[in-house]
Amino acid sequence: MTKLMSTVATILVMGATTLAAADTLATVDGTPVTTEDANIYVAQTQPGANYEALTPDQKKMIVDRLIERVLFIKQAKKEGIEKDADYQRLLARDKEELMVRTWITQQFDNTVISDSEAKKYYDEHPNEFKVPAQVHARHILLKDEKSANDVLAQLKGLKGEALQKRFVELAKAKSTGPTGPKGGDLGFFAPGQMVKPFNDAVFAMKKGEISAKPVKTQFGYHVIYVEDTKAPKTVSYAEAKGRIIGMLKQKTFSAKMAKLAESLKSKSKIEREEAAKADK
Repeated sequence: MTKLMSTVATILVMGATTLAAADTLATVDGTPVTTEDANIYVAQTQPGANYEALTPDQKKMIVDRLIERVLFIKQAKKEGIEKDADYQRLLARDKEELMVRTWITQQFDNTVISDSEAKKYYDEHPNEFKVPAQVHARHILLKDEKSANDVLAQLKGLKGEALQKRFVELAKAKSTGPTGPKGGDLGFFAPGQMVKPFNDAVFAMKKGEISAKPVKTQFGYHVIYVEDTKAPKTVSYAEAKGRIIGMLKQKTFSAKMAKLAESLKSKSKIEREEAAKADK
């Protein structure tokens, strides 16, 4: 119930502040239902979704719900819900929650990390910004070594696009692994992400090569094709700056709030129910 009240209150407040800039989707006894109302409702029920991106049927359903909301609000007022004790209690609690949430948001927004602080962190933590070498590989997984050698024989002598095309065909036709339907595509991965025999073999290969012999792991026998490689690199400060500032801002904000909480506790008389019971 409290969540519902909070949702309705949020929709009403935000809708009122943006009404002038919103398109009207419907009018209920003179009360407009706007695209802003619709987007807020969608965000509440489907995070990340957007009203404009919905299908016509979905849009109609959303507008129907918003029309019902207006009607329910009018009916609730008509029946005197604003004088109801439960409503008053929930409203007071939601107002306090909104007050704290708004205040905390302001505290976070007021936490500023300077460029020099971010650069200092970047310089003092170089390993965090090193990206290891990566390989984009495909593989054909077979149950036994003979089958793997048969596949290698069918690939012998092929190079370039012809090799890649044939490898994908054989992966789709013969691989027993879950990537078979995708031509054995494993995407890009860094050292240590695959089992050791596979890892050691693939990172010793060059772009455009297939494994000289089947690679045995606990899953079976792999024929490997290296489609692409990426050399190791260090992420520049310009690239990392935004992430660093965000991380330091969150860290600084958390420390500030923890310190403030302890300070406020030390200045207040706090009686815990558990402690009171223990003293008896």
